[in-house]
Amino acid sequence: MSLSCGVECVLLLGCSRWAWRRCTYVGSNDSETWPLATPDEFEPVPRVCRLILAVYEPDLRNPQFPPDGGYRLNPDWVLKRVTYEDALGRSPPYLIYADHDRKEIVMAIRGLNLAKESDYKLLLDNRLGMQMFDGGYVHHGLLKSAVWLLNVESGTLKRVWEETGREYQMIFVGHSLGSGVAALMTVLVVNHRDRLGGIPRSKLRCYALAPARCMSLNLAVKYADVIHSIVLQDDFLPRTATPLEDIFKSIFCLPCLLFLICLRDTFIPEGRKLKDPRRLYAPGRMYHIVERKFCRCGRFPPEVRTAIPVDGRFEHIVLSCNATSDHGIIWIEKEAEKALEIMRENKSETITVPPKIQRLERLQTIEDEHKDALERAVSLNIPHAVSTVEELTENKEMEARAAKANNGDSPKAEPELSSRGTNWDELVEKLFKRSESGKLMLKKESNPTQIQ
Repeated sequence: MSLSCGVECVLLLGCSRWAWRRCTYVGSNDSETWPLATPDEFEPVPRVCRLILAVYEPDLRNPQFPPDGGYRLNPDWVLKRVTYEDALGRSPPYLIYADHDRKEIVMAIRGLNLAKESDYKLLLDNRLGMQMFDGGYVHHGLLKSAVWLLNVESGTLKRVWEETGREYQMIFVGHSLGSGVAALMTVLVVNHRDRLGGIPRSKLRCYALAPARCMSLNLAVKYADVIHSIVLQDDFLPRTATPLEDIFKSIFCLPCLLFLICLRDTFIPEGRKLKDPRRLYAPGRMYHIVERKFCRCGRFPPEVRTAIPVDGRFEHIVLSCNATSDHGIIWIEKEAEKALEIMRENKSETITVPPKIQRLERLQTIEDEHKDALERAVSLNIPHAVSTVEELTENKEMEARAAKANNGDSPKAEPELSSRGTNWDELVEKLFKRSESGKLMLKKESNPTQIQ
């Protein structure tokens, strides 16, 4: 009797400790050791949020649901708008915008529409370990959408970039479902820069808002210099490794699903998660907007923390009533704008050296953080992780060849591809089939696809 009572007490204490730790775990814990972001690096985020919101508007000259302060864009600079009908179910709606004031060409992709069957098809077109690409694993349906999108719009993007003197930044942004498409499209462009006229890697950027887990850890760290993910406090999507297709199958019972995921992940060791090459993660460098604290009521002035985490990369589900509301693009835009204003105020109060020097120092720090993350991924034996030396050597050689060709110092060379990339035509043929008219048609895949 005494033995059974002792076992019951131990079990009760263990369950109580687990319940306490899970219920008191808040979103801010994920980034409590990260440094604060600077206003210079975070400045584009509220702006790209407004561009994504603009995709929802049928007429930007007469907006129906503008954010505070309006969209702050010039409707005449919208080069192209694509609706669900135009995309034929291949991708979410998007627009292409040329910001001549900031010298940016932006492609903005909207998030999931719960009323559209085509969006669900993109999410459901995946299985664990189904799609390999560039030495890692990616979401099959989102990669298909990214390939189709780049195949259709590469001509437009290339033409605009060349017409503007090859000086503009090329920015891909997306929210939720669109964030996965934008991130994978960025990876495709990095590996096939000839599709956009040989644009340098340094002029490519992606902002994934409320990002979907769409690529394996080695790719998430490898492309952290060009892909930036923005997470608002307790957002559920970047934190759950459950496949997207299972999440949105259970969208109407999401709290129950999140609780079961939380319970399951408690018994999975951290090392086992890191060693699984098929496990998908939110891409790139992380920016975490924190606005709530434990046992505090209401919202506090938001702050933005940033890092390129390898282990502990938003691995814990937060049992919060805000887990779904923090996923909304409207809230992300509001809190990002507040956070940026606070950062600017703090900078103006404490500035002691010229801003230009501060910016150069921060850019150097960002580059060093990327090197450190690559080295940590290798030290933790992350499958297919790329070493710092390999990454920097490859990039410098490609950038030098591209600059030399653009300056006319040598005859125009054949398009250069990453050594870990793949031929574009082969990639398209693996994922699509062509109709008699020559249009790309979705291909039904029965076996896992490997593209390296």
